[in-house]
Amino acid sequence: MSDDTLRAPLIIEYPFARTLGPAQTAFFTGLREGIILGAKGAAGQVIVPPVEYDPLTGEALEELVEVGQAGEVTTWAWVAEPGDKHVLDHPFAFALIKLDGADQPLLHVVDAGNESAMSTGMRVQVRWKDEREGHINDIEAFVPEEVSA
Repeated sequence: MSDDTLRAPLIIEYPFARTLGPAQTAFFTGLREGIILGAKGAAGQVIVPPVEYDPLTGEALEELVEVGQAGEVTTWAWVAEPGDKHVLDHPFAFALIKLDGADQPLLHVVDAGNESAMSTGMRVQVRWKDEREGHINDIEAFVPEEVSA
């Protein structure tokens, strides 16, 4: 190339803002207030976190219902060595948790202490953060019911 070649930096960006919509806004507002909401589907099933359209029929969903703060672990995976970006700095499980009153599970973390304390079918309940801001991490973790009492 000769010295008279014109050059310019190329910066590719995709700046955008995303709105949550009514169902997700209500869900996150509920978390800030210490409640968990789900959407009632066309066939009566309760979906947590709530969605705006029924995944089976495509119908708009407008009815939100409060679900329980405890539930059953349907499946889980143990994280023995958490990384820098994990929400807990000690071993924990990622789990699908079917909350009382919900028909589909929610993905979150279970702070069970050790892997031998985890099992499919175990009961867990929410451990809330002291200061909440309307974020999924307002649920600090789920803990075994017998530990949290």
